Amino acid sequence: MPLAKACRIKGLDFDTVQQEIKAVKNEPLERNRNYAAWSLSFLADYIVNIHHAYLNEEMGPIAAYAHKIVDVHGKNHPELIKIAAIFDKIISDMAGHLCEEEEILFPVIKRLETDKKNGSKPMDDEVIKASLEKLYREHEEIGDAVHEIRGLANDYAIPEDACNTFTLTYRKLKAFEEDLHKHVHLENNILFVGCSNLSSTIGR
Repeated sequence: MPLAKACRIKGLDFDTVQQEIKAVKNEPLERNRNYAAWSLSFLADYIVNIHHAYLNEEMGPIAAYAHKIVDVHGKNHPELIKIAAIFDKIISDMAGHLCEEEEILFPVIKRLETDKKNGSKPMDDEVIKASLEKLYREHEEIGDAVHEIRGLANDYAIPEDACNTFTLTYRKLKAFEEDLHKHVHLENNILFVGCSNLSSTIGR
């Protein structure tokens, strides 16, 4: 039986099921990647092309779904109102956050690696420290917001009266959180640490 037909019979969203199958197929590769062995420039490009692209593609639709289920289920599930409001704030905060990374920090990281190769004079450490401190703080704030959504959503458990859109919204919120954890790990524990170390040693 074709997957699309099976999804229709079971009342499942075809696109979501496809994404989940793809994620399972890609999981072994994900575990085998040694991100710490990559150059910082390559890792920055990877983050933009994979995780930032995911955010830009998914945040708008997730917000739209969240508000849609508020309209339909908000009376019986008032927690949805707060979930939608928190996610709207995440989108607002994320816009400036991604801009800071793509237009300020990531170009600095690439310049640092070039400077190291060329033996050039290092740039001002304070500029880099200020950017890193800001981004670390914003990661913590966004992480707290996502954690609050999970609590309100009862760990994304699907209630008995949920419609297909309700189910899809919770699945997308869960996928958003999972991607965010990977995204923040790559930045906080590999890219930003590497940037800080490179900045403190280059030209010394």
